[in-house]
Amino acid sequence: MQRVLAILSYDGTNFHGYQRQPVSRSVQGEIEKALRIIHKAEFWPSTSSGRTDAGVHGLNQPVHFDTPLSIPEDRWAVALNSILPNDMHVKSCQYVPSAFHARYDAVGKEYVYRMNTAVQPDVFKRNYVYHLPKNLDLSAMSEAAEYLLGTHNFTSLSSPKTDVIDKVRTIFRVNITRYENEWTFRFIGSGFLYQMVRILMGTIIQAGLGDIKPSDISQIIVSMDRTLAGPTAPGCGLYLAQVFYERDHLEKYIEEL
Repeated sequence: MQRVLAILSYDGTNFHGYQRQPVSRSVQGEIEKALRIIHKAEFWPSTSSGRTDAGVHGLNQPVHFDTPLSIPEDRWAVALNSILPNDMHVKSCQYVPSAFHARYDAVGKEYVYRMNTAVQPDVFKRNYVYHLPKNLDLSAMSEAAEYLLGTHNFTSLSSPKTDVIDKVRTIFRVNITRYENEWTFRFIGSGFLYQMVRILMGTIIQAGLGDIKPSDISQIIVSMDRTLAGPTAPGCGLYLAQVFYERDHLEKYIEEL
């Protein structure tokens, strides 16, 4: 058996999240359906770097699977894409050591959140950009983001609907840019809890609206009380941008951001 690492992109609009579902459509379900067809088997498992919620998109989602087939590296993507639906695309595949693990070997992840604050919504972007027709204070939001940096217990800033016990994570960088009414938020961290990025967004937005002071973030974190943080921002604006497996690559990326 050989282990293959595939880099997958997907439009999350019509998926009930990444994780395989008994009935509802999922990204994992579609990739494993394609693997099942290629291997002529009833079931063929795969492992991703992590799960994304319903409506959340993937730009570069790493997925590994094992295979007994001797297909050249450059043909795996062709084979998978010939079966996958048009809202999914395998960008590349490569053979990796059998000990490689798409989830456990990750040293960092980057999520991107896109938002538009124009008065009128763009109906063509409704599934890909969060529309919030409000005046936001970029300075206050950037200051609030600074309080998120470092290693913390993010219980307050993640969903309680999880079995994960250890909620300590490290955020390396939060970058906020604005061009006219288009906003882009980049979150780079060691890992993220269930709905964590969306709740971080909701809380940063509160600072931008003046509903909370940027310095309130510190107390929100210490409280470990989800009710003190902001609302969960919609999934449509969220993208899993990339996953890092080499610490040097991660550190260089952060430095250049």
